[in-house]
Amino acid sequence: MSTTETLTQPPQPRENPALRVGIESFVPTPPKSLEEAGVPPSLVEQLILKNLYFRGEASGRELARFLGLQYSVIESVVEFLKTNRLIEAKRSSGFGSISTSFACSDNGRMRAKEYLEDNRFLGPAPVPLRDYNFAVRRQRVMPGWLSVEMLRDAFASAVVPNRFYSMFGPAVNSFKTLLIYGAPGNGKTFLAEQLTNIQSDPIFVPYVIQAEGQYIKVYDSLYHEKLQEEEESVLLQTEEKYDRRWTRCKRPFLTTGGELTMGMLDLMFIPSAKIYDAPYQLKANNGIYLIDDFGRQQLTPAELLNRWIYPLDRGRDFLQFNTGSKVEVPFECFLIFSSNLNPNDLGDEAFLRRLEYKMYMPNPDEQEFATIFHNYCKKLKIECPMGLLGQVLEKHYARTRRKFRRCHPRDVLNVAVDLIRFEKLPYVLNGDILDRAFELKFVPLEPMEE
Repeated sequence: MSTTETLTQPPQPRENPALRVGIESFVPTPPKSLEEAGVPPSLVEQLILKNLYFRGEASGRELARFLGLQYSVIESVVEFLKTNRLIEAKRSSGFGSISTSFACSDNGRMRAKEYLEDNRFLGPAPVPLRDYNFAVRRQRVMPGWLSVEMLRDAFASAVVPNRFYSMFGPAVNSFKTLLIYGAPGNGKTFLAEQLTNIQSDPIFVPYVIQAEGQYIKVYDSLYHEKLQEEEESVLLQTEEKYDRRWTRCKRPFLTTGGELTMGMLDLMFIPSAKIYDAPYQLKANNGIYLIDDFGRQQLTPAELLNRWIYPLDRGRDFLQFNTGSKVEVPFECFLIFSSNLNPNDLGDEAFLRRLEYKMYMPNPDEQEFATIFHNYCKKLKIECPMGLLGQVLEKHYARTRRKFRRCHPRDVLNVAVDLIRFEKLPYVLNGDILDRAFELKFVPLEPMEE
């Protein structure tokens, strides 16, 4: 077997009848056989014995649920284990082995311990890498998916600068790399996070994929939000509408900051389970991956971008197992970099050219600042007397030449509310409260006295 699996010729739907592709969606329908599922009987045997070893007893129906496969698909393996006295029937609550409770025999427990020495993976049964590659390609965001109206709806509660939609929209629509830069506190991260408000079609994500005989955990509850209600409604129409080794989710949004290291961008071995955790960019496939505080990671910007030059150019990435063998996987995420640094300090011209789109996030003007301030007052349900904000702007910005930042209204008002609550004052803003809030929030612009 080759040590590298490629994507150059992804499998067509006809090669696996369990994969059905609609005009605008991908739906992994339940396989009708282990061959269709791409799961060898030996692997099903391992999963059944390990589950029974830890759970004590389980019915045929429960075993099927644990493995994410229909019972008719795994029934032959259950019968094989019974015949070879590796499992024993304990009781039955209905007709057939699907309703029979099973437990490991003494020989079965010994065999399960041997399997657990290899890994402690219990299921659901893994999806072959081939099928995962195909699914990611079919669920990719296509150019033209986004409209101005969709973007405006997503940012309805945000105060954005002029020309924002005409600059931000094409980058998001393209799903190519984007660098958002500007002074700290102007909402760069906030803008990226607002993209989760865009109404887009859901995707299917496998719990685990298998490649080179190894298990790679893809689904992560931190980033993949299940659509439970929709799943339940689908199941009401037809039993097992889709392959339960996959889960239906919103498109993922992942964020990493200064903690990011090179090791986090490759397969991460989990010693306790003896399986691998997928790197962030793999979990972000068909979604968005935000690199926050770009330029402040332990690895340099050049090292980070060099790691992704090939994936960004080809849409494919190479990941390495502890054994040294490599596997090729799809790279289909919208990569956003957010930085407080001057782009020219991040790299040279050739480096910056690799970032397809660059968008500067400016300081707000006075009108935008006032709008943000009053909007946050409404959110806090606190009264701001007429004319008070004008006095604040004159005293704390015009006279001191302090620059506006989009975060200032939130930061100052939160401190003001803390003061009011601590001193049991009327829940209304005044000049004294805001002066003290500014004093507590900001360091002096003038040099400190020695």
